[in-house]
Amino acid sequence: MKILLFGKNGQVGWELQRSLAPLGEVVALDHDGAPGLSGDFASPDSLAATVRAVAPDLIVNAAAHTAVDKAESEPDFARALNALAPGVLAREAAACGALLVHYSTDYVFDGSGEAPRTEDAPTAPLSVYGRTKLEGEDLIRASGCRHLIFRTSWVYAARGGNFARTMLKLAAERDTLTIINDQHGAPTGADLLADVSAHAARMTLASPALAGTYHLVAGGETTWHAYARHVIEFARARGVPIKVAAEAILPVPTSAFPTPARRPANSRLDTRKLQQAFGLALPSWQQGVDRMLTEIL
Repeated sequence: MKILLFGKNGQVGWELQRSLAPLGEVVALDHDGAPGLSGDFASPDSLAATVRAVAPDLIVNAAAHTAVDKAESEPDFARALNALAPGVLAREAAACGALLVHYSTDYVFDGSGEAPRTEDAPTAPLSVYGRTKLEGEDLIRASGCRHLIFRTSWVYAARGGNFARTMLKLAAERDTLTIINDQHGAPTGADLLADVSAHAARMTLASPALAGTYHLVAGGETTWHAYARHVIEFARARGVPIKVAAEAILPVPTSAFPTPARRPANSRLDTRKLQQAFGLALPSWQQGVDRMLTEIL
């Protein structure tokens, strides 16, 4: 089997290079592409030509405009990367009979209420990022290609910067930390996303009726404040120098940190459809975070 992966150097793309390798030959591209091939999502014609040249059985799109606040000031560029380019990939996937795997986000919802969102819940994005990701989903579905769209949230990886690293740095420098406590979600590892994607893609190639949209996040839920406390206390227990006292990690509302893009307060996603369709049990968010912390500490 031939697999075409876009966004190979991002958090999820890096893990996908590992998880997809047992399935077949992986042609992995970043923005700069490779000789004769393009990974530039701002150039739709070159993307289409790349798909035709590779003629893959499976296309995995891990590229996106994920700078949520920056998207507010460059909506056309965000739309090109998050909507129009995935639409091109979907059209080419339909033409060559490939399965397309694509990643979306809880930002397609408005974040109201407290219940986890199911896949068929009404969408109402609050930001340019959310709107462009939703348009990307719609273009994929409209193309008629076989696809797996995975909506996820609060993604992290051991490689590169992440929330945990930031918290550990601040905790070593400051006497007090203030962390948002009214946004709820599940920190989800890029390694988990990659492993589930490879498993689901293999099953869907064998059973096309499994294609569709799924929610994919780690088990359980937390807030940014509780997430930060978990990270800091994990590090403290392992002898990492921590300056801030546990009682000085203070909860604050989202309004304490105004941002250009509105964040959903409720990022909970219901994963029952995914678990039942693919026979999976999703580990708790703590398990994944602890594993990541063990790697970086």
